[in-house]
Amino acid sequence: MSEKEKMLCGDMYDPLDPLLVKERHEARLLFQQINAMGDDEKEQRDALFYQLFGAVGRDLYVEPPFYCDYGYNITMGDEVFMNFNCCILDVMPVRFGNQVMLAPNVQIYTATHPMNAKERHSGREYAKPITIGNQVWIGGGAIICPGVTIGNGVVVGAGAVVTKDVPDHTLVAGNPARVIRRIDND
Repeated sequence: MSEKEKMLCGDMYDPLDPLLVKERHEARLLFQQINAMGDDEKEQRDALFYQLFGAVGRDLYVEPPFYCDYGYNITMGDEVFMNFNCCILDVMPVRFGNQVMLAPNVQIYTATHPMNAKERHSGREYAKPITIGNQVWIGGGAIICPGVTIGNGVVVGAGAVVTKDVPDHTLVAGNPARVIRRIDND
């Protein structure tokens, strides 16, 4: 199995594999180009985002700067908005539903490292996918940790560190994030 195949199925892999280094470099070149563009170049910037991401629905809007590892593991539904300075470590898939809003400085991490010091020192790592449902609002500075699924209609409070799955139609906040209350959408 190649290092990329190991990475994509959640096994321990070597992130210094030449193919993976090359793919991260290619993504970096794209998002650096995106981040350098002015507001008058929105059409060109959007075209580069469509090239960077694995799949994109309609009406994507991303305020630069934006950062990611590979880009191709990020899929977007319709009407996704990301505010300034979002960072997605997309070692494994990151799936966004429809009508998702990310405030500034949101960080989404699929990548993780072994707890065992000897294994961690090997330089190998692994990842867990992240899924974000429909009509989700993630507040400024929130961190979404590896393996988390955020349900539909969720609000994640500013600065929250989401370490566990979040049920539909709830407000979560804190570190670690916990359910504060249900949200009545009727």
